[in-house]
Amino acid sequence: MKDFNLFMSQLSETNATLESFTDFDKVSRNVSRIAIKLNQLNYLLGKSDLKGAITELFEENPSTFEVLDILVAVRSSDNKKVLNDDYKPVLVQYYFSDVEHIFEFIEKTGLAEVFASKKITNLVDYVFGVEVGLDTNARKNRGGNIMAAAVAKKFTDAGVEFQTEVNSTEFPEITALGADLKRFDFVIATKNKTYLIETNYYNGGGSKLNETARSYSDIAPKINQYPQYEFVWITDGQGWHSAKNKLEEAYSIIPRVYNLTSIAEFISDIKES
Repeated sequence: MKDFNLFMSQLSETNATLESFTDFDKVSRNVSRIAIKLNQLNYLLGKSDLKGAITELFEENPSTFEVLDILVAVRSSDNKKVLNDDYKPVLVQYYFSDVEHIFEFIEKTGLAEVFASKKITNLVDYVFGVEVGLDTNARKNRGGNIMAAAVAKKFTDAGVEFQTEVNSTEFPEITALGADLKRFDFVIATKNKTYLIETNYYNGGGSKLNETARSYSDIAPKINQYPQYEFVWITDGQGWHSAKNKLEEAYSIIPRVYNLTSIAEFISDIKES
């Protein structure tokens, strides 16, 4: 008998590990790629005639200024736009094409004051810190990876064979999914049924939780109409308290919803089937 209140009471406080905080290898790689240009920009630090120094550096190597955006914690790949003086949106990189615009960028972002104050003595070290800060945005993805690893360990410890990252194209008979490509985190095939499994973990709230619950509430009946297949959702995390109503709705629609505690019930069921 499913018990939603019990399910909610079992949600774990966190799945974070010490390794999940910062990917220092990635940070180091990102800094190394632009270290030469950052060292060239060090020439601007402490200069009383900043515009003159920019002119000298630009004449020597205009591409040096291509990395200015990371100094304000923006990546070029983000294609970030801002409003110019005419209140028209332009890419941040628009300001790196000539001395006047570079000077405007450094002045208006506040970097000029930082450069003059000598609070920063080495832009390579400074950007290392910026990259550490930006890397916190990747923690949510690492949380999902940790959840998948935890589920995989439980399956392995129980002697359950599984596949990972399996595309829906492997099951052409499930025509109800339509043309949309779906990748399942795990697939477990027993002699009687194949289980298509999704996993996730939410430490915090947000619209993503409601979207996930709605999506799986839609997918599960489409899969479960085929007797040889069943959809399984393994999720956890205190973030679900902020989307409890939507989760409860999905819980009532999807027969097999588990967390890291109740997953033992699923493992027991499939080992007996």
